[in-house]
Amino acid sequence: MSENEDEGNSSADNQSSPTSSDGGRGWRKTAINVAQWTIALGAFWYVARDIDWEVTLVELNTLGPTVIVGVLIITTLEFGSRFTMWYALLNGREQTSFETTARIDLVIKFINHVIPSKASGHSVAPLILRYYTDTNWSEAVSIAGLNTGLYATLYGFVALLGLAVFMAKLTGGWIVAILFSTGIYLVAGGVIMLAGRRMDIVGQLVSRLGKLFSVVPWMGNRLTSLVGSLPSFTTKSAGIFRALSTRTSVIIPYVLGWAGTLMIFPALRVWLVLTALGGEFSPAILLPIVLVMAYSVTVLPLTPGGVGVAEASATAVFVSLGVAPEIAPVVILIDRSFGVYLPALLGWLPASNIDMSDVLTRRGDEG
Repeated sequence: MSENEDEGNSSADNQSSPTSSDGGRGWRKTAINVAQWTIALGAFWYVARDIDWEVTLVELNTLGPTVIVGVLIITTLEFGSRFTMWYALLNGREQTSFETTARIDLVIKFINHVIPSKASGHSVAPLILRYYTDTNWSEAVSIAGLNTGLYATLYGFVALLGLAVFMAKLTGGWIVAILFSTGIYLVAGGVIMLAGRRMDIVGQLVSRLGKLFSVVPWMGNRLTSLVGSLPSFTTKSAGIFRALSTRTSVIIPYVLGWAGTLMIFPALRVWLVLTALGGEFSPAILLPIVLVMAYSVTVLPLTPGGVGVAEASATAVFVSLGVAPEIAPVVILIDRSFGVYLPALLGWLPASNIDMSDVLTRRGDEG
């Protein structure tokens, strides 16, 4: 065989290798997506199996107009608090309309339920911010990073508080799942908040976390990918991050918006529907903490947006805490429909009008 033939074969091998690798990654991604949706459907079956749907529909039809109007009002207020979170962060840098922040939030919510990880929406947030606002790249990264850091830290602490209060009433399996997901929230939030102040040590920390999570059975690669999607800061964006994170005019409205979106309004909706269906939860004042704890498993990359898994975990938690098993799944499904799936569905409207070529162009523009 000639030298030229050897070079040609070598070149062909080099060209075919990436294609084979890409094909392998494509099949792997497809298999993971199929597995995740299978888990989601299985979790929905777990929730629905004990529901007498005929009786449930009759009971839902008995809900008076006061309850229905109450749920709609609570959900509307919840949307307002949801948009307040981005509004507080963006207006910390430049004046941004409430309508714009609403579109940003809904688009990110939609993305979270298309791509199988809660981190996905957070990782593309800088692109969405750049599309809808005049922020430069450093500002977009710092604002999106602060949102992720604050969200994860608050979620982790509240979920951990709920676990500490109700651990004695939960089964071992759910304790482990909630503790694990709570740990992810706290680690992610801590790393991001630290990155805004000490970038010099964050690179090593993220690398070690990736190696640590990679050994977790079944989910190792997905968890490693989740860690890798945490925001990375330049010196300029870290400076903006530090400035925003120390301003009470930014942090206090954000925390209040977070509490309304994740705790207060969902708890009011759950309490209203639960009592209307003849159920009860005691003490009702702890419902906000319980809901955060029960939904915390959505951070695990098991299904897109936590579909099915969140309903299963929340139902199991509520039943363990004394809510009737025939009522708990119905209440949880209603809460998730109004609090999670409705915003994601509405987010499709602004998302469908986004010019992706413009998004990619802005991504390359560092100005």
